[in-house]
Amino acid sequence: MTEKVTAKRTAGGLERWLQAAARAVLVLIMLLVIIDGVACSQREYSGKMTVVATIFPLADFVKNVAGDRVEVVTLLRPGDSPHTYEPSSRDMKAVSRARLLVVNGAGLDFWVEKLKSAASDNLSVVDTSLALEAEGLLLSSGEHEQEHAGDTHGGVNPHYWLDPVLAQKQVGTIASALAQADPENRDFYLGNAAVYVNELKSLDEEIKAKTGEFSFRQFIAFHASWTYFARRYDLVEAAVIQEAPGKEPSSAYIKTVVDLAKALQVKAIFAEPQFNSQAAKAIAADSGAEVLLLDPLGGHGLKNRDSYIALMRYNVSQMERAMG
Repeated sequence: MTEKVTAKRTAGGLERWLQAAARAVLVLIMLLVIIDGVACSQREYSGKMTVVATIFPLADFVKNVAGDRVEVVTLLRPGDSPHTYEPSSRDMKAVSRARLLVVNGAGLDFWVEKLKSAASDNLSVVDTSLALEAEGLLLSSGEHEQEHAGDTHGGVNPHYWLDPVLAQKQVGTIASALAQADPENRDFYLGNAAVYVNELKSLDEEIKAKTGEFSFRQFIAFHASWTYFARRYDLVEAAVIQEAPGKEPSSAYIKTVVDLAKALQVKAIFAEPQFNSQAAKAIAADSGAEVLLLDPLGGHGLKNRDSYIALMRYNVSQMERAMG
């Protein structure tokens, strides 16, 4: 009898110990969840002003002006095309806590209207095309871009960031917006902008020297991304494969481009990593050229394309292979 009582007491004590241990584990798990949540919150909300940029070159401009005093979020990831991009819930969340939304404008990032529904009342949209438009520096796109449902600029070619001289004006617009949103750091932003603009001026001189030595002045691109670049450096965008983003070329049009490529004796057909290169490969095969990539956007983590200046040097080196 005594043995049975002792065994019962022992079993009861073990059960209570197991229950207490289970409660302790549960409390520990809850504490870990809370700590992780706080850590995530601190990672997401660092206390810095959040600036969202639609494309990587604009994000890089912001970083060069603002340094580590703001948190910069880039909406488009490497490989995304602004012509086919759709905002995600992640992007909506980023915009909801942003103080500035920096856009290229001129119809390129027409989908920002969808993002504004998630914005706070304090959000300011910085359209870097407006100063260029006011000075009459934007080029008509012809058919290109006019088929965009979101194009509100009457067929303007929006790829002006690929001209380092016009990029300097975009940097100025961004610096002014940052100074207005965060006046305590005004001198810091304007000082950094002046330094970076000088770097872009040096980049312009560097590209001018290299393209000035090209043996061939004409090239065939995937779509009209390089019109501003060509105008700046006295090159000729002789043809594009896609007359409008998403509009696949017909076989008759491909034949026309092939004939032109043969007549010009081009060494390369330029494709872009944001688009399917099948048509470029077909034209290259029929014309005896090779396919090379020009990247208008670049992105974080991409070799030789993880800053605007590195991106432009990469593109010039690709052109040099075919036109030098």
